[in-house]
Amino acid sequence: MHCQHFHPRPLNRREMLARCAQGFGSLAFMALLGEQSARANGSFTGSALAPRKPHYRARAKNVIFLYMDGGPAQMDTFDPKPKLREYHGRPFPMKMEATQFNDNGNTLAGPWAFKNYGRSGLPVSDLFPHVGQCADDLCVIRSMVSTFNEHTNANYFLHTGLGLAGRPSAGAWVSYGLGTENQNLPGFVVLNGGLIPPGGLPNFGSGFLPATFQGSIFKPGDPPVANIQPLETEPALQRSKLSLLAKLDASAKQTLGSSDAVESAIANYELAFRMQSAVPELMDLKGETEATKRMYGFDHAYEPTRIYARQCLTARRLIERGVRFVELTCPSVSGDRWDQHAKLEEGHGNNARAVDQPIAALLTDLKSRGLLDETLVLWAGEFGRTPFSQGSDGRDHNPYGFSVWLAGGGVQGGMAYGVTDDFGYKVVADKVEIHDLHATMLHLLGIDHERLTVRFSGRDMRLTDVHGHVLKDVLA
Repeated sequence: MHCQHFHPRPLNRREMLARCAQGFGSLAFMALLGEQSARANGSFTGSALAPRKPHYRARAKNVIFLYMDGGPAQMDTFDPKPKLREYHGRPFPMKMEATQFNDNGNTLAGPWAFKNYGRSGLPVSDLFPHVGQCADDLCVIRSMVSTFNEHTNANYFLHTGLGLAGRPSAGAWVSYGLGTENQNLPGFVVLNGGLIPPGGLPNFGSGFLPATFQGSIFKPGDPPVANIQPLETEPALQRSKLSLLAKLDASAKQTLGSSDAVESAIANYELAFRMQSAVPELMDLKGETEATKRMYGFDHAYEPTRIYARQCLTARRLIERGVRFVELTCPSVSGDRWDQHAKLEEGHGNNARAVDQPIAALLTDLKSRGLLDETLVLWAGEFGRTPFSQGSDGRDHNPYGFSVWLAGGGVQGGMAYGVTDDFGYKVVADKVEIHDLHATMLHLLGIDHERLTVRFSGRDMRLTDVHGHVLKDVLA
């Protein structure tokens, strides 16, 4: 029986600390153990970019997207069409669809020959003598189609699965679904070689996903990321400022309620702070051998090749450090990007000269380091080009049949999939939609494209919308 009049003497501060000190340590220790355990099984939610488990066993861990801005001509790159030489200069024998500029001329054969490379004998144009050496690693899809024949809408479609601005980019979806293995770098990085695609930065945006997942733009030069260098002379001073910002944001969040803008701002402050040490180390190439740099083309006489060489080597370093999705935009060449409405030979020649050696070096380097098996490399433009001329020596846009290729990451090498007609104009077998390409990419990353959804505007949204089929015939 307890005396109802007894009240225990309250502990003073010294007594309380003495009794509870070990308990505080245990709580902190248990929190650390919990975080480590959660990271190990992919369920940790303390950070938006924390690594998460895929839906099933993944073949690839990372993606490198080599975006060919403007639309390379399929019949001049990876889809040889001898019939074009037979009909060169003659009226085009098939019905012509409406084109972007409707300045259509006669059948046009490109100036480049094709050679068969590797054990597979895969044909590759003379535009790509270096990439040809990697033919046995390439899975060329010759039967791509797009819904759009104008750059901006086609770029949005290729990047986001919708031909309008506002949807999350594929890189944002991948980092949202899987997080990143490096908490000191973004999950989605865009290496800007000098050309931002028509449609602008929304091609790399996060749309209705949290802003944390949008693409972070890295560019050549010093610094590679805007405002990455601290203004404060002492790290402690900057840390103090960030702590104050976090408190102010947390207070605003309590007042206003949950807000992606506030939460993403807090996360981005912290990521930017960590990037201050990670980015300089990433971009410092002193540890790379001179032989490696020469292989990529650092000593090439053509400046765009040197620019793209640095991009490709940086891409390898990013995926080595656990960044989930890396996209490379093209360097600016004399003429135009892969959009030759005139001067086809000069324009395609310059663009190929800029990217051929660095891309081959990237594939070779990844393979030698055992990284190609777990890295999916995608080479693609937004559409292809017509087999008849625009004017006298150009090609207009063609969404009815074009080529892209995949390498590594669980796809078969040394093969071509799909067929276009004798002139490379339209797909005649095994048509592949952009949604199918996205579904296959996600599948190789261990993601079921139908299950990676976000509720928005009253419906479950996904990268492939209500479309998309995995291309099982190209899987290794």
